[in-house]
Amino acid sequence: MTKILSNTLMTLGLFVITAINSVYAKEFVMSYDGFYDRLKVVNKGDFQYAQVNFYISDIGTNQTCAIKSGTILTEKNEYPLNFTEHAQLLLPFDKQLDTDKAVVVVEPVNPLHDCQLKLQIEAKEFSSLAFTKHNLFIVHNELDKLLTDLSGFFVSKLMWFLLPEQKGVVVTFTQPQDFSSLGVKCEQTVCYFAVDDSYEQNTQLIAADVQIVKVTPWIAK
Repeated sequence: MTKILSNTLMTLGLFVITAINSVYAKEFVMSYDGFYDRLKVVNKGDFQYAQVNFYISDIGTNQTCAIKSGTILTEKNEYPLNFTEHAQLLLPFDKQLDTDKAVVVVEPVNPLHDCQLKLQIEAKEFSSLAFTKHNLFIVHNELDKLLTDLSGFFVSKLMWFLLPEQKGVVVTFTQPQDFSSLGVKCEQTVCYFAVDDSYEQNTQLIAADVQIVKVTPWIAK
């Protein structure tokens, strides 16, 4: 039972959700339908800030697996795969690709890298929001809802006790921060905010002139 719970929490958590189908040492192939199903959840939920992004990382170090090239293939067509320097896959939300049983082929720069696909729930469009507890509360709730939606009806409704508990949000900045006066733990550029109901009405600015890279869920262990 313990093993089942552990596997379930990993499946529903932030990081390794989609399985990898490795082929040759230089590339691996993934079915597009797994991406489409998750993008459909985000699209249906009409989230303003929360999103699901896909990255390629090294299994051993969790560091970025730089991508040399990528392709989306169907039986009849071939399309270029867009990606960033941070190995994020920029996949289209395309019903036709799902219908055509498309596959995504990725070739890493380093053929010796043992790479994996990493799914990340995060909020990146924070630049338009003031850095307040109220806005962190809003983003926290969106991230929590998306995590629940991605878990599916069976787990979220019938086996809700298997869902990982979202304690708050993890905010990554461009520069190291110190919010110890607020009871917030920071590790260089990464700070952990335990979001509770007191955040909802607090519109006071936490800090000015800070640049936020991303906000991700803080999952309780």
